[in-house]
Amino acid sequence: MRTVSDAHYPGFIRTAPIRPRRAWPLATLLAATLLLAACGRDDVRPSGGPGAQRHWPVVQPADPAAANAVVMRAISLVGTPYRYGGNTPEGGFDCSGLVNYVYDDMLDLRLPRTSRDLAAYQGPRIAAERLAASDLVFFGSRGNVTHVGIYVGEGRFVHAPSSGGTVRLDRLDGHYWRDHYSGAKRIVR
Repeated sequence: MRTVSDAHYPGFIRTAPIRPRRAWPLATLLAATLLLAACGRDDVRPSGGPGAQRHWPVVQPADPAAANAVVMRAISLVGTPYRYGGNTPEGGFDCSGLVNYVYDDMLDLRLPRTSRDLAAYQGPRIAAERLAASDLVFFGSRGNVTHVGIYVGEGRFVHAPSSGGTVRLDRLDGHYWRDHYSGAKRIVR
């Protein structure tokens, strides 16, 4: 039996045997290729328009280790219950409580408590195409910021969205988030 060590998880050893992949018959591969080609036709799935997902360039943070710590901690909290005014994993989080907890826990950085105050916090405003992991993303309407999340890359962010929900990972391209996006700030510099 062969074993494989995974470089991303030091100390992890897979003990199950590695099985060779099953060879697919040529007819099956051809049928799958034709089916996928048909799915890509313009009249079936348009490439542009309001439902299209945009390309999110990878922007390296100035401090990759700090940004990675923030992102990994935020992702680890996915599934934690939402609670208005909450700021701990045990008690639940609201959106700004989540941001405050993650930055304090990982970087010993105390930030303003509300999403509005976080949006006004020192630090450069970032254009959407220049987002880097750990940037704060803000949402609202008519010039008012009402929500904040932590950008984790590839157009996704972690946030505590609403009562009855849990901390979750969403896409900035999502209908609601795209329409209510109001900007971003870089905290890790």
